[in-house]
Amino acid sequence: MFSVGDVVQPRMGGQKLKVIEVNDDQIVAVPASQENGERVTLKAVDVALYKEDGDFGVC
Repeated sequence: MFSVGDVVQPRMGGQKLKVIEVNDDQIVAVPASQENGERVTLKAVDVALYKEDGDFGVC
């Protein structure tokens, strides 16, 4: 479902995370902005691939 290097976000909201490890039905990720940050383990069903909608950065 997910691969190392994917950027994901918890379905319930929160910061975007970079996947660093995939274990069966769980992923280990770190904040996308801090690759040396705190590792978090989440169930794969609780996250979705990160995507931005709309015209971000356009004034």
